Amino acid sequence: MTRSRRGDESPLGRCSVLYYGVGHMLNDITSACWFTYLLVFLTDIGLPPRDAAIVMLTGQVADGFTTVFAGELIDRYGRFKVWHGAGSALVAVSFSSVFGGCLPCKILGSYSSSMRTVSYSFFAAIFNIGWAATQVSHMSMVNCITLNSTSRVVLASCRNAFTMIANLSVYAVAFVVFNINTKGSVIDVENQYRWIAYSSILIGCCFVVIFHLGTAEPRLKREAREKGHTRISWTYWFNKLLYYQVAIVYVLTRLVTNVSQAFLAFYTINDLQMTQSSKALVPAVIYICSFIVSVLLQEITWNRNRVKAFYSCGGLLWMISGAGILFLPISMNYFMYVLSIVIGVANALIMVSGVSMQSFLVGDDLNGCAFVYGSLSFMDKILCGLALSVLESYQSSTEEVRNCHRPNFSFSVTRFGLGLVPAICALIGVLVTLTMKLPEPALVPLMEPLLA
Repeated sequence: MTRSRRGDESPLGRCSVLYYGVGHMLNDITSACWFTYLLVFLTDIGLPPRDAAIVMLTGQVADGFTTVFAGELIDRYGRFKVWHGAGSALVAVSFSSVFGGCLPCKILGSYSSSMRTVSYSFFAAIFNIGWAATQVSHMSMVNCITLNSTSRVVLASCRNAFTMIANLSVYAVAFVVFNINTKGSVIDVENQYRWIAYSSILIGCCFVVIFHLGTAEPRLKREAREKGHTRISWTYWFNKLLYYQVAIVYVLTRLVTNVSQAFLAFYTINDLQMTQSSKALVPAVIYICSFIVSVLLQEITWNRNRVKAFYSCGGLLWMISGAGILFLPISMNYFMYVLSIVIGVANALIMVSGVSMQSFLVGDDLNGCAFVYGSLSFMDKILCGLALSVLESYQSSTEEVRNCHRPNFSFSVTRFGLGLVPAICALIGVLVTLTMKLPEPALVPLMEPLLA
């Protein structure tokens, strides 16, 4: 082994990990608003559920295609930080319009449902284009920062820990806003979510600055180009069985987290008839637990068996939680806080291990890493968008079910979306994980444990 390669496989220090980990905070904090409150916001201001689903799907489709485009250009030219900075700027500029008033409606003097749908869909697409550019550049950067497999998992785990902090920040702001500014007219609703959006942008942008000041452009990608290494063709990945296995697991993992997050607010308010503040408190419990578990996972020396074992444990916990959500009666709605703890642990286990599988897949093939992350994200966005739009389009048909003669319990699309769909996805993900043959990396512990 050459001296240069030994240096590339040396473990990362604490500061390098932390600087990288904060780089996705703006994306995470706006994503929390997107999946948790977008459908609630659009229906609260009077948009029909089917039109709200169109807005969500438009953003997801724009996100999906941008991930492939950005991944291809990053593989060709590098410049991770340029893509990250440009994407973050686009997110910051456009996000307030996603949760604000309908600007084109004010300009044209028309507040029809069609005009509002087009307006919100346009800004949703712009926001997701910036979001995708930031995500692909940040995720694919992991493989070009270090060749050390444990450090790669630690980077993913730290990133996930800050994802939890981002989500908690959103719910803390939302809790204050929902309690201070009580909902009344459509204008009041728009003001509520506009304050949440502005606060999210401000917090996220602060961490983007910290990331860019503390993280250097990864040199492994640049060195690979300087040595004349050719870009890896797409067909190279398509001929790998492991690519399809990792893709299935990653997409199912994102379906579990995104679909459950999107229907959580509906479930607590409509199905369990909890207080308005529960829209912030229940998700907060989930993310506090996820944060704790994500930090603890950073102290583990990782190998392929541990990745598969932790994913399987997380999937099993989600199956148990899904069953509880599906059959939980209103009279026991307080038990939702117990389920939130289990969900938080499960989310951390499947997200950290699921994302880490991509690093195991890429290995030393740095000239094709962005395509892997981009293509997997493309599948994730399209399938999540379709799943959410289908489920949301049937929300209007559940009103009679919620108001039927069984006040203590009733099945609804929300129960299926939050309980059954994630549980089935988790089950399939576990089964695919158990069939994987991940490469065995060299085991080198982290230079400085983050809890030291």
